[in-house]
Amino acid sequence: MTSRGTKYWENGAIPLIAPDVLGGIISEVSDIGVVMTEKAEVLSVLINPNSLGYQRMEQLEGKQFQTSLSVESVPKFEERLAKFLDDAGPVRPLELNHSDPSQRFDYPVRYSFHRIGPDGAILLLGRDLRPVAEMQQQLVRAQLALERDYEQQREYDTRFRVLMESTSDAVIFVSTQSGQMTEMNKSAVALIGESHDSLVGQKLSDLFEGKGRDALIDQLAAHAIADSERAIALTLSNGGVKVLLYPTLFRAAGERFMLCRLHKDDPENRPLDSLATNVQALFARAPDAMVFATADGKMLSTNEAFLNLIGVAHDVNIRGRSFADYLLRGSVDLKVMIDNTGRSGRMRLYATKLAGDYGSPRNVEISVTRIEAGKEELYAFIIRDANRVEPGRPAAAPSEDNINSVIELVGSATLKEIVAETTNVVEKMCIETAVELTMNNRVAAAEMLGLSRQSLYVKLRKFDLLNRDSSG
Repeated sequence: MTSRGTKYWENGAIPLIAPDVLGGIISEVSDIGVVMTEKAEVLSVLINPNSLGYQRMEQLEGKQFQTSLSVESVPKFEERLAKFLDDAGPVRPLELNHSDPSQRFDYPVRYSFHRIGPDGAILLLGRDLRPVAEMQQQLVRAQLALERDYEQQREYDTRFRVLMESTSDAVIFVSTQSGQMTEMNKSAVALIGESHDSLVGQKLSDLFEGKGRDALIDQLAAHAIADSERAIALTLSNGGVKVLLYPTLFRAAGERFMLCRLHKDDPENRPLDSLATNVQALFARAPDAMVFATADGKMLSTNEAFLNLIGVAHDVNIRGRSFADYLLRGSVDLKVMIDNTGRSGRMRLYATKLAGDYGSPRNVEISVTRIEAGKEELYAFIIRDANRVEPGRPAAAPSEDNINSVIELVGSATLKEIVAETTNVVEKMCIETAVELTMNNRVAAAEMLGLSRQSLYVKLRKFDLLNRDSSG
């Protein structure tokens, strides 16, 4: 590149630059430029347009440069300036803090010293160190946070160790992905009969006998998801000790783990009068279906017999649903049972139909008991399949008065009239029973009998039950 036949850059010579152009160059290549005398009197201040927070530095023109510095930066600047003047050569850049009383914080700037003329003028080119300072502060805060987290982790680890070693239950932590044991306490080590180091990393399924060991982790996970309080009975391969395993599923650091509690199962020493154990076994193995529900019908627990009755594979699929969803008359049946049980505390042999999502309705008899559970009321439903029960049980004898009234008609009426009278007797009994069960709720009684409300009123009037029920 040439101009007037001569090179701009030749033998280290620098071309002449116009003052107005030089000011723009200085303000662009640095964040702040300060021209001062050898006595630190500011002659000119050039601010980079992209630098924020230094506009008030323009007020330094005609003042001493030290007036803008923090207390600790003043002696550093004066010492470096004196060295620069004595050596008359380049000195190392200097970091100074400009104080801003209105903002109550300092601006860190790194300055380099330069001679710019024979008149003794000095140029300070400053680079804003705030981004560097902010990054340093972030690093310091991150380091402090890491140290706090490390101390907290050590505290949690100590608590975990103390809790693990002080509990009498045998506890094992297992990774559901690999099936390997990651940690266990001394009670588990003593129960299994192997060393701690040999157990860590070993597969949980290797501890037990049986052909289904490969699917053990999946079985435990499904059992834990079901949130069942029942244990899984297993036999240790080392010594043949029978144990009861209670799995709990949880997630940590993006991976699923299981906490497995093991109890030695000793049926011979198990107390016969352990009511909780006996009731739990009855609930699990009873031939009749059992359901525990809240006052609004929400099912809390169901046994295997109930799942078989409605054709559901697992209680997870129905937990939280209303018991009315499986009753033929839905909320009408549920309200009748809840209301009657709420008055007397129990209800026996309520006849209705039960149906699953895909199966056909089945005749059932339901007995209900109200249970006080703290401040809440729970209802226990015992459901018996009427189709299974009726063949082995004698039919209920009809009312003696009704039989006598029918017998008296023989000889004085035709068979057709006797059948009609019998129909009326049965119809009246059904209507009376429905009205009684629904506590004189005509809408519920009509729905229970499969009649319209108008038809029910007609039949009540026919059998002279309308006025009697209204007065009752």
